[in-house]
Amino acid sequence: MPANKNAMTRYKILDELLSSRYHNYSLDDLTEEVSKRLSDMYPDTNGVVRRTIEKDIKYLEYEGPFLVEIERYSAPGYNREKQKSYTKQCLRYKTPGFSIFKKDLSDDEEYLLREALSLLGQFDGLPNLDALEGLRLGLGVRNSDRKIISFTKNPLEKSNLIGELFTSISQKQVIELQYHKFESTNELLSVNLCPYLLKEYNRRWYVIGQTETGSKLLNFSLDRIDKVIPLLSHNYIEYEGDINEFFDDIIGVTNYDEISVETILFWVSDISKDFVASKPLHDSQRHYKGKAENEYRELYPSLAGGCFFSIQCKENYELIRELCSFGENLIVLLPNNIREKVAERIHKMKTIYNSIKSTNI
Repeated sequence: MPANKNAMTRYKILDELLSSRYHNYSLDDLTEEVSKRLSDMYPDTNGVVRRTIEKDIKYLEYEGPFLVEIERYSAPGYNREKQKSYTKQCLRYKTPGFSIFKKDLSDDEEYLLREALSLLGQFDGLPNLDALEGLRLGLGVRNSDRKIISFTKNPLEKSNLIGELFTSISQKQVIELQYHKFESTNELLSVNLCPYLLKEYNRRWYVIGQTETGSKLLNFSLDRIDKVIPLLSHNYIEYEGDINEFFDDIIGVTNYDEISVETILFWVSDISKDFVASKPLHDSQRHYKGKAENEYRELYPSLAGGCFFSIQCKENYELIRELCSFGENLIVLLPNNIREKVAERIHKMKTIYNSIKSTNI
């Protein structure tokens, strides 16, 4: 494939020229016209040479994904400088009305597009949903009560928030985020944010971004957001690197810079071991077998059966909640600080349960 940042732009221009039945373009004419249009679009460019257009046409015909049929034919030409008529060799698509950007879908492609539209239709608040609906109807994708794939959704009171934030991220717009804290719903707070990512965790959506003045990534739950205001005159700060790496060392969305990654060793009972093995708590999860398992069984003889696992991640609220969610079927062994926090939470819960008097309703 021609290695050039303007390659796709040239293909679009060539596609329009080769589609024309009202003009006769020779290779020199195509080179001149593409150069002119590129210069209009990119003033700093030097245009293209005939050799580049030859390679582009070869790519369109034989090497790329398009494999188009191009017709060579003779047509009258006129040289203005020499004021002389001549016959020139011209090029155009063999099929009238053909365009590489109007290629008919194959049956397999249409089927995949229908399935994709069916899945997208389950996300409330997506931008351009009306256009997607029109495309769905045009392809004969029917709304059906029968769902092949079903997502667990947490409906938002302001379902348009996802669409607004999606647009702000895709168009790289700074936004003013007006939000409230869960514990003080009457206090309205505001922050100017460069949004980078929409992330779903545990049936809750979050927007991840950084302020105009800071470099620390922040997360805001969408059910705490009251209003999103685009700030079109503000300069959007790009995030350097892969934002998904922000989540590599954590469970959930809370990442504290000052906290280090720890190796967390835990035991899981026979009841839950297969569940944990098949659905890891974290990507770093390790299942100990053989010699390592035997060593741990000697260290913890009171733990009968089950399996030993470990993960490497940072401590946060989501980690403690996840470890507690298994109840007596998951016991944290190391490090001591994580084990003590889990034990403290269980103790508090037990105290509350014991304080409740049994009543017959």
